[in-house]
Amino acid sequence: MIISSYFLSILFCIFFLLVDTTDGNQIIVVNNCNESIWPGILGGAGQPTPKDGGFHLSSGEEVVLDVPEKWSGRIWARQNCCFDENGKGSCDTGDCEGQLHCQGRGGEPPATVVEMTLGTSTSPLHFYDVSLVDGFNLPVSMKPVGGGIGCGVASCEVDLNICCPSALEVRVGGKVVGCKSACLAMQSAKYCCTGQYSNPKTCKPTLFANLFKAICPKAYSYAFDDSSSLNKCRASRYVIIFCPPT
Repeated sequence: MIISSYFLSILFCIFFLLVDTTDGNQIIVVNNCNESIWPGILGGAGQPTPKDGGFHLSSGEEVVLDVPEKWSGRIWARQNCCFDENGKGSCDTGDCEGQLHCQGRGGEPPATVVEMTLGTSTSPLHFYDVSLVDGFNLPVSMKPVGGGIGCGVASCEVDLNICCPSALEVRVGGKVVGCKSACLAMQSAKYCCTGQYSNPKTCKPTLFANLFKAICPKAYSYAFDDSSSLNKCRASRYVIIFCPPT
């Protein structure tokens, strides 16, 4: 039987769609906000940091990050940044010590943080979440591309700055640009889940954590908010959208 080259090409394409030939994962970062953002990236201990830890992303623009298997780290957005030709400057929120390329530096809170561990030495599963433990600056979501078995959406899709309690507000030029976590604002063990409150039995959600949870039920509202906020999945590509459509 003679098989046409056209039919062979179709079989070839189907084979590569069904078989994952990559050794790592892809993270697609999308800026759906009306203004530019400057994503910051921090790799976990011993992990590489893509893009030197920071870059500019115009409104409507996206970038694809290739990360190795078992990569872990966090990604957040910085707002209203201004950098000189040497990559030095400042941002209204999420700033990493005045550097465009964070290179191992974390973002200054408040900032909405996407956290992930894409497999471990004992588990092939990927774990990811959106955390408000460091406060909030922009809405964000993370989900697998094309879906997956048991996969969920981690998100805080609402602008918490609009309903941020006055005690937690961060203002620049009269505008609320961020909402502090209760830990950052109150600086007490009860709100920070430290000291005698450093375990799930003693650290309970506070009034502020319950407010965050009511508005963003798919995000971490305090340190031990695992049951409803941590997602498990196994996919090769994920998309992180800042200012996701609601």
